[in-house]
Amino acid sequence: MCVPENILTNADLEKMVDTSNRWIVERTGIYTRRVASGAESNADLGAVASRAALADAGVSPGDVDMIVVGTNSPDKLFPGVGPTIQGMIGAGRAGAMDVQAGCPGALYAMGVAAGGIASGIWEKVLVVGSEVISRLVDWTDRNTCVLFGDGAGACLMGPWQPGMMKLTHADFKADGRKGDMIELPAGLAAEPASLATVRDKRHFVKMKGNDIFKFVNREMPGYLQNFCADCGIGTKDVDWWIFHQANMRIIDSLMRRLDLPKERAILNVDRYGNTCAASILLALQEGKEDGRIREGQKILLTIFGAGMTYGAILING
Repeated sequence: MCVPENILTNADLEKMVDTSNRWIVERTGIYTRRVASGAESNADLGAVASRAALADAGVSPGDVDMIVVGTNSPDKLFPGVGPTIQGMIGAGRAGAMDVQAGCPGALYAMGVAAGGIASGIWEKVLVVGSEVISRLVDWTDRNTCVLFGDGAGACLMGPWQPGMMKLTHADFKADGRKGDMIELPAGLAAEPASLATVRDKRHFVKMKGNDIFKFVNREMPGYLQNFCADCGIGTKDVDWWIFHQANMRIIDSLMRRLDLPKERAILNVDRYGNTCAASILLALQEGKEDGRIREGQKILLTIFGAGMTYGAILING
């Protein structure tokens, strides 16, 4: 994983916008978030996380077959972050692409990788979730700017061998009828950049927070119960839940509806904020680093985002 050194606190935000530490914590559970410096790109963060993942696996960049990056904040529309990282780390024989699926981008990227590995197209796939979402946030809008942070996570996937974590089940869903809940309206083909779009701040993230909260609470509990049933387990058989680190209120509400103790979730939203597509990979890495995630455990990753896309993956540790 890689997060920028620059820490933006709630006290800092109090000086920038009409808000308070109490207001932010009560509504989001966030105290700090990381924000990339002007010299740091999305690909820079992703490359650092990628090199760390390869080193941890003892694999050379030259042995990677494919790089799949989940991101909502690419440095450029093209070339993608994936090809840029490929060049930066020297993975000369690898293909590379981006997956743009809202915050579940890295989860979807893991599904793409698993399918390619299972079919024999690829053997070693580097999956990255990387964001510099802070540059797409309106820092005068207290309803959005307090939420987001930057960072990157990466993992190497390949055919399962003893001693490796094992991805056993995956499922992906979307409800495109609700695409206006989270969007970046302008800057591309539907609404090209103009003086009007800049004036109206349509190049920043727009969210309908209450609608998102209702959607997640209506759709996700039943979806996750059904996903666990399809995996042949109950929700309480999962050792560690890694939810999208979007907002502590949403996570708390989901866990109450699933009748799960908070101690079963790996959380870092309080320190990093909503890191979008990097979210679940940051939490997965921290759970491994501090020893909570161990061999023989069941880890469930689940996330939702713009689209409205969502999904879940079950991993056996």
